[in-house]
Order: sequence, then structure tokens, then C-alpha cells
Amino acid sequence: MAFPDIQSFMALLESRGELLRVREPVSRDLEITEISDRLVKKGGPAVVFENVVGSDYPVVMGLMGTRERTALALGVHDLDDLAAKVRALIDLKGSGGLMGMLGNLPKLRDAMNLPPRRVKRAPAQEVVWRGDEVDLSKIPVLKCWPEDGGPFVTFPLVITKDPDTGERNMGMYRMQVMSKNTTGMHWQRHKTGTRHLEKARTKGQKLEVAVAIGGDPALIYAATAPLPPIPGLDEFALAGYLRGQRYPVVKGLTVDLDVPANAEFILEGYVDPQEDWVVEGPFGDHTGFYTLPDRYPLFHVTAVTMRKAPVYPATIVGRPPMEDAYLIEASERLFLPAAQLIIPEIVDYHMPPAGVAHNLVVVSIKKDFPGQAYKVANGLFGLGQMMFAKVIVVVDDHVRVNDMDAVWREVTQKAVPGRDTLTTRGPIDVLDHSSRGWGYGGKLIIDATTKRPEEIGSPKSSREAQAQDTTPETFQPRARTDLPTFEGVLDQTQTPDGYWIVTLDKTRAGQTRDLAAAFAAHPAAAGIRHLLIADEHTDAHDPGDVWWTILNNIDPERDVWLEGQLLAWDGAKKLPEEGFVREWPPKIVMDASVISRVDRMWNVYGLPEQWR
Repeated sequence: MAFPDIQSFMALLESRGELLRVREPVSRDLEITEISDRLVKKGGPAVVFENVVGSDYPVVMGLMGTRERTALALGVHDLDDLAAKVRALIDLKGSGGLMGMLGNLPKLRDAMNLPPRRVKRAPAQEVVWRGDEVDLSKIPVLKCWPEDGGPFVTFPLVITKDPDTGERNMGMYRMQVMSKNTTGMHWQRHKTGTRHLEKARTKGQKLEVAVAIGGDPALIYAATAPLPPIPGLDEFALAGYLRGQRYPVVKGLTVDLDVPANAEFILEGYVDPQEDWVVEGPFGDHTGFYTLPDRYPLFHVTAVTMRKAPVYPATIVGRPPMEDAYLIEASERLFLPAAQLIIPEIVDYHMPPAGVAHNLVVVSIKKDFPGQAYKVANGLFGLGQMMFAKVIVVVDDHVRVNDMDAVWREVTQKAVPGRDTLTTRGPIDVLDHSSRGWGYGGKLIIDATTKRPEEIGSPKSSREAQAQDTTPETFQPRARTDLPTFEGVLDQTQTPDGYWIVTLDKTRAGQTRDLAAAFAAHPAAAGIRHLLIADEHTDAHDPGDVWWTILNNIDPERDVWLEGQLLAWDGAKKLPEEGFVREWPPKIVMDASVISRVDRMWNVYGLPEQWR
């Protein structure tokens, strides 16, 4: 296929019974989100909305909404095959004489597919809007959540070029539509686009920008991948490697940038670094919370090109699990060999959906010496975007890192609070609403590996002296039902593996500290190692909901502490009276009226009952 693209992938999914079509009119204002969210959370099919109110173009959602569809989109049988593919490439042999070198040829042929291929004509430029013809309202950009500041482009492939080196970058940054020809550009401080904009500012230049919507699904994935800074390796190269052929690009019509020849839409324009930034947001983000309004650069759209009959691909982010969980898992598999090359004792790692990519990393290691868990965790904190990780749990090599029940059992059995937990500081994702500062906060390492004698008998610090002195092998978890009451506690439960979960309606400063002290002193704390305090909107009996809330709402240095023999996790909201100066954001909740309408229309839309 000369131009593998979204529409060819849609046809493949439809032939396999994994794509539905909704022909009734549907609103791009919240309604498409509600339908698509239900389908993704229940492992349902992708869906095409053929009749979007106010637009001539259909919307497709959930193309990579399952692990299997993501693997299919990336051209592998299973996502684990991505690791094998990269491992084969980096395992080049330099010995064995001529025959040994010839054995590298198939691998080198794969590497030669990396540079993109320039073409003169492209489907993405069949229709052109210029100047006053540009009207972004004609494109069915979605308003995803009730408190969103407006409609947002959620699957954009944003292309820029370094003003000094000419090096190309593609990233996926949300874009709020501000007018018929402008959008926000959500370039955070750590992003490459921000560096390119700053260089343009110092040169007194505008920064040319192109935004592709659609293209080969492998390129859409590549725009989300945390690529290492290797010369010549960019998102087009990664997509070419995954596809086994050079990626087709075409020069933009009004910008000096290469754009995907097989995209559905291309927005061309510029960002002026001399302009004042504009207020963007709120936005229901991948954390499951709203990110609050902030200022970002303004993107001016001077031209739009598209196919003759384009489809608008979009995704939604929000309370996990969402489609982005499978893109994150693809990156896990793809970059596992590179992580193992740098930190050889790593067996596997996983970023579970409840951790929304950066809040929790579970890593299994082949342990050979004391302190190795901390060595690995600190090494991970230094690897690219892994610097944003908030909590790292290290387990033995036999533990399946994606079995979270097993992981949390290992934590209570093998990690003594205070002795085997360590807090530190570092960069934090700027979307983290709970950190001590913007993009900066606490981190937690939990060593849940089998302990060496040196790790059990080492001298204790004053903090460790408070910790439970029994060895993990003698720890006997016990769950009780006769639990104490406390101000603001709405629900609570204890789990058989040593966790005490509490949901709290917090109304005053210091309430969680007082609760932790009272509960730690109570007889019900016997056989418990972790006290998890979540907010009033959490289901205490749903572990995924509990951990999602806790991990979002903690700065480990401030909110995780040893209280008697318990490790207390304060996942309740933080108050101004406690020195928290930023506004605390709400969790994302869909409007009841939209939920009710989708319930009424489900059968009218022709959607199967099992995914309602």
C-alpha cells in the first residue's frame, strides 16, 4: 500500500468486526465523548460517527482502544513483539568474520528504512483552504468534558523545526480552538516545541508550525513516544521502522516543513514568540482531573489542506482506563530493550493505567546485591521522560509487573514502611496538581524485593527506628470489620493483604494527620501496613479507583509518612490553610443530562447492549 492511512486501517477493522458506524446525528459537544468512553472502558469496538451536527466530516474514535487493536495498528501480532523487534536491531554483531557481518544485513536494512521519503503529490493536499477560507469550526473538533474551556484537537501531530539545526520534531500537544483561525498550543516547559519557540524568539523570527490530523496509525503512535535524543531518530523515522518502509512526506504549501502525505487534515501556520500568551483551559486531562486555565502560545492557522473526503480522528483522555493506556503500553514494550541496555538488571516494567503514565512505575529486577532496588529506581529517574515518575515500586524478577494485585501483595510482604521506603525530589509532570511546586515535587521508592541480610540489619535512622521491626517473612496481614469512626470518614475497609482504605470528606487543615494518628493507635491497625486516605469521590471498595485517586493527589515528600507502624498516604484534597497555594482541581464527571440522553439513544444509534 503506497499510503497506509487511517481510512485503510478503518477498513481493516470493519472487515474484522471491530468498527461500528453510527448514522444518526450526534453532537460533538460531549455526546461523542460519552459514547466513546463507554466503548473504550468495556473493550468495545472503534466507532465512526457519520453524521456530526454542524460538520460535513465524520469522526472516528477508539482506533487504538484495545491492546489488540494497538498491536494491529503498529504491525505486530502482540505489543510484546515490539520489544523483540527493537532488541534484534540493537543486537548487531561485530565479530564472526564476513559471515558474522553479513548476518547484520537484514537488521541494517531495517535501519535504512528510517529516513522519510519525499513525494511531490499527496492525498493530504487534495483540497486547500487559504486565508479567509480557513474556518476551524467546519472541522468537527470535540468538546470532550463539561468544564472544558472549548473544543480541543486531541490527536494532533504538531511539527516544528529547530531554527538553528533544522532538526525536525513531532509531538502531540492538545490544541484549544480559540477562533476560526487560531488555537492554543500546549507546549509545556520540558517539550521540544518550547525550545524551538525560544530559539525563534532569540532570532526575532516567527516559528513555522504544521499540524497533521490522521495519517498512518504508526505515525500517530510515534508522536506520543518518548524518543531518546539520538541524531537522525525522529517520529517519521520511528514510524518508518515500525512499518518497514520509508514514511512518505510532502512539503507544506505555505510552510517549509515536511508533513505526512497520507494525513486527513493539515493545519499550516505559525506561532509568534513576541505575542502575549493566551489563557487556555480548563481541560479534562489524562490524569482524570481537570487541568486549570493557564497561559500558552497562540497558533495562527494560515492554511488548511485535506483529502477530498477526510475523516477526523480524535481521542479522549480522562479517568482511566482510556485509549492512551494502550499507547503508553506500546512505549513500554518498545523501549524496554533500551532501558535494559542501560540498566541490565531490569527484567520488565509497567506503568499501570491507575498511575496515568507518570505517577506509578513497577519494575522487576534480577537482584544480586543489597541496595540494588534503589540503584535501579534512581537510574530510571534519570532516563528521559521517566524523570516525571512519582512512585517507583521495585519487585523480584518472578513477579508479573502488570498483575497489580500481586504487586501490592509484594509491597506489604517485603517492604517494611520506613525501612524499605525512601522519599526524594525531582522533576514532576507540569499537569500534576498536587506537587509542591509547578513541575517539581517529591518522589517515593518502595523496595519490595527479597531482602539481603545487610538490608535487614543495617543501622536505622531515627525515621526507620519508628518502623515495624518484624521481618517481612513474619508479617501476618489481618483484615477487621470492627473499624473505628472518625470525623469526616464516609467509608472504610481493610484488605486481606494489609491495606486500610478510608474515604474522607476533608473540611479542615490537619484532618488527615489527625486521622492517621488515631487509626495508627487503634487495635485495628494490627496486621496493617498501609493507610490509604482518599477523597470523598472515591469508591473505597474499588482498588483501581483508590490508587488512581491516591497517586494523583500526593506529593510523596509531603503526603506519605510513617505513623506508628503504618505508612500513611494522604490522597485527600489539600487546603489553602495547609499552605497549598494552587487551586485544587475537580475530578472529571460527565453531565447527567448527557448520560441520560446517550442512555435513551443507545439503541437508536444501533449500538449493541453489551457495551452500553
